[in-house]
Amino acid sequence: MSERKIPTKLLLEEKELPQYWYNMNAVLPEKHDPPLHPGTLQPCKLEDFEGVFCTELAKQELNVTDEYIPIPEKIKDFYKMIRPSPLIRAYCLEEALGTPAEIYYKFEGNNTSGSHKLNSAIAQAYYAKEQGLKALTTETGAGQWGTALSMACAFFGLDLTVYMVKCSAEQKPFRKTVMETYGAKVYKSPSETTEVGKRILQENPNTTGSLGCAVSEALEAAVKTPNCKYVLGSVLDHVILHQSIIGQETKFALEKYGIEPDLLVSCIGGGSNFGGFVAPFIKDKINGKAKYEIRAVEPKSCPSLTRGKYAYDFGDTGKMTPLLKMYTLGSGFVPSPNHAGGLRYHAMNPIVSKLYHDGYINCTSVEQTSVFEAAVKFAKTEGILPAPESSHSIKVVIDEALKCKKTGEKKKIVFCLTGTGYFDLNAYAQYNNKTMTDYIPTDEDLEKSFATIPDIPQNK
Repeated sequence: MSERKIPTKLLLEEKELPQYWYNMNAVLPEKHDPPLHPGTLQPCKLEDFEGVFCTELAKQELNVTDEYIPIPEKIKDFYKMIRPSPLIRAYCLEEALGTPAEIYYKFEGNNTSGSHKLNSAIAQAYYAKEQGLKALTTETGAGQWGTALSMACAFFGLDLTVYMVKCSAEQKPFRKTVMETYGAKVYKSPSETTEVGKRILQENPNTTGSLGCAVSEALEAAVKTPNCKYVLGSVLDHVILHQSIIGQETKFALEKYGIEPDLLVSCIGGGSNFGGFVAPFIKDKINGKAKYEIRAVEPKSCPSLTRGKYAYDFGDTGKMTPLLKMYTLGSGFVPSPNHAGGLRYHAMNPIVSKLYHDGYINCTSVEQTSVFEAAVKFAKTEGILPAPESSHSIKVVIDEALKCKKTGEKKKIVFCLTGTGYFDLNAYAQYNNKTMTDYIPTDEDLEKSFATIPDIPQNK
């Protein structure tokens, strides 16, 4: 049995709750290329974002100078109900692996929404309420974001319409039930409620949907609905800003207990969880003061970082968003209906893309069946049924811990457990029944989707 000199839960006190969000944009030695207006191809101005987003969120999106941004009191009061979240030493997993490595995980599943998404959902709903809005629209993949935003909108008395990726809605029907319990209207995407949804269904009636498609529908609905704005749970910089509370708490706890990490790991889809988890660690990495490695983990079925192109692209299938410089598979890419719905996005956040491009972080891609093998091992040892998204991190953590077993290296590995898998029982059933399959896009598949990347001077 591992010696438990360090407690199982490395807890922070309420007084240690972060008072600011951490803005990685302020410390990048070279800023990522600005978002472009799709009509003029000129850098977006505040008014370009205000047509879709709340004013304060638009300002945060364009803020590249302030390293720390104060968290409003009402948001801090809400955070106190669910935060600080625990950083946990995985003693039982370590023992089962027989590894000399120390494994820690920041657990973001201790709230009703079941994931980290509530950190940004409550902030975005707050700014909408402060602006006097009455309604919001959004998309959701696996449903964690839709669930979190439904809770936040109920808290502030806002109407919400959610477009949920079709295959995820069919895989996880009870996510829809939870959202509706909090008062949200939920549509499978693509739907017949928007023009872009109708067009996509006409072109491909059997489509399983994609986050890019759901984004387009939510944007169209927001523009057509009075006193309404669009919000989203990943990809853009202001979402990572709100999620930085995860990384700050993690860093505080590690410093409080005298733990120096060797490896930081988090799953990655659009970038919100990964970016928020590593945000306060990036400055030391950039300045050459940090010895630790920072690794993202993505599915082989949707490999935007490991196989994508670094180019300006649309964030949605309908090509309604600003153009963002990011790693992308092309906005026309439709991922296979794997069970990690939160990681089925065609592109990556601009900050994360820039960090990867400049070599400050690295990325590993993994197959679905190996991910669930790791998830089951974690559930059996640590007592938490992990979400498929988080289980990508667990797969890499276990692999690294087993390497330490061979070499005797006593690495300290820290990862973010973004949520729980209790709405993913169909996926676990497929794994248990040995009917789960893996799909990895071919180079030919990707070339077809790369063809949807805009042919503009900035991409030459």
